[in-house]
Amino acid sequence: MAVTAGLDSVGIWRSAADSCRRSYTCGDVNDAQASGAMMNPSPHWTVRLKEALPSREVLVAHAWLRPVAERLLEPKLWRLQHESVARGVAIGTFWAFVIPVAQIVVATIHCAWWRANVPVAAAMTMVTNPLTIGFWLWLAYQLGVLVLGEPIAAVASDGAGSLKWLADYGWPTVLGMALFAIGGAASGYVGVKLVWRLRVWVKRNLTRKAYYLKHDHWRAFPNRKA
Repeated sequence: MAVTAGLDSVGIWRSAADSCRRSYTCGDVNDAQASGAMMNPSPHWTVRLKEALPSREVLVAHAWLRPVAERLLEPKLWRLQHESVARGVAIGTFWAFVIPVAQIVVATIHCAWWRANVPVAAAMTMVTNPLTIGFWLWLAYQLGVLVLGEPIAAVASDGAGSLKWLADYGWPTVLGMALFAIGGAASGYVGVKLVWRLRVWVKRNLTRKAYYLKHDHWRAFPNRKA
C-alpha cells in the first residue's frame, strides 16, 4: 500500500511537471509570435498604394497603350522631378472627374504626350473610387445647382422620364464634375510648384544659416580648426 501510494504521488508530480513544461513552451511560442508581429508591422500606406497601382511593365503591355508603349519607357515619365510631378497631379485629377472608367489608361496616354509623371497621375485618378464617387456626385450636384442659380430639385417620380431626370440632376452634376476637374487640375499643378519653391527656399535658408554660423565661429575663435 505504501509503495502504491508513493508511485501515485510520483506520477502526480510527473504529470504536473509535464503540464508546466507544456505551458512554458506554449508561452514561448506565443511570445515569439507576438514579437514577430511587432517586428513585422503592417506595410506603410505608400507601399500599399504602390502595390495597387499598375507597374511600368503592365502599362506597356496593355493593348490600349501599344501606340505609346515606347514613350512610356522614357525615364523622365517615372522620375520624381517637380515639373513632371506637377503635371502628373494635374492630369490625374482632371481625368478622375471627367470619365468614370479607364481613368489610369487615359491619364497614362496624356502623360506620354505631356511628359508627366505616370505613377503620380495614376495615383491621383484614385481620388474618385467606388467608395467616394457618391460623395463627389452629390457635391458636384450641389455646386452645379449653385452655379446655375436653380433651386435643388425634388426627388423625381417614377413616371417623370429620363429626360426630366437628366434635366433636373444630370446637367448640374456634369457641370459640377467639370468644375472639379478644371479647378482641381489647376490648383494641383500650382500647389506642387508652390510646395517645391517653398522647399527650395527653406533649404537655401538653412544652408545660408549654417554657413554664417560656421564663419562666425571662426571669427570668434580664429586659432581653432574647423
